[in-house]
Amino acid sequence: MNITLKKLLPHALVLLAVLTLGACSTAPVLPEGEEPLEPRFSADRVLIKETHTLDDEISDPWEGFNRSMYRFNYRFDKYVFLPAVNGYQFITPDFMQAGIYNFFRNIQDITTLINSILQLSPEKTANTTTRLVINSTIGILGFINVADDVPRSDEDFGQTLGHWGVGRGPYLVLPVLGPSSLRDGTGAIVDIIVIGRIRDAALDLETWQKWTWSILRAVDLRSHVAARYYESGTPFEYEWLRLLYTTKRELDIER
Repeated sequence: MNITLKKLLPHALVLLAVLTLGACSTAPVLPEGEEPLEPRFSADRVLIKETHTLDDEISDPWEGFNRSMYRFNYRFDKYVFLPAVNGYQFITPDFMQAGIYNFFRNIQDITTLINSILQLSPEKTANTTTRLVINSTIGILGFINVADDVPRSDEDFGQTLGHWGVGRGPYLVLPVLGPSSLRDGTGAIVDIIVIGRIRDAALDLETWQKWTWSILRAVDLRSHVAARYYESGTPFEYEWLRLLYTTKRELDIER
């Protein structure tokens, strides 16, 4: 494919803002009062070389499966996820949405703390511990983001593996979750299991309550992501997302 990044860079910028999911990774819509993190890379840093093409250096041996899953995710998002998000936003007051978002962000800080320790990062460990202690106590289990002035980072087990030199492996599109890699997908499973074990040890939840927890977490996360499939304005959306996701994860590991 003889298409350079220089020619399609405007599309790339739009796609990065529209399609990367957090783990799957667009920038979320931050609740009122929460400030974005300071940038860790200078403006003159060349993140993607202009001479690169969309297929450069990214292993995608499962492209047929990945493209099928990408189309499945589009339909799931359009007909299931987004209607659920719209209903949630319609019936839930704004202050309650903010509280639920803060609560799950506080839970996510647990995996950040664990992975910060595994990465031997004293600064991230100290900051995350401070956030957890303050928000879990004064912030009433995290529903109020009292420690909003303490720097926050998102660390997951995929980043921890990358920190210690584990390669990303083949590109992989996961059901519902979206773009990933063999390393990051494995890391996501580990993080989910760890949080599930901690939750089950702390709370005696019945099966239907666990399902409610998981669904509410997913809907809350989706409600804070502006991503919409096939709205990037480029016919090479799959390739762009693959490239930009891979680049973003490299930066996540580097910072």
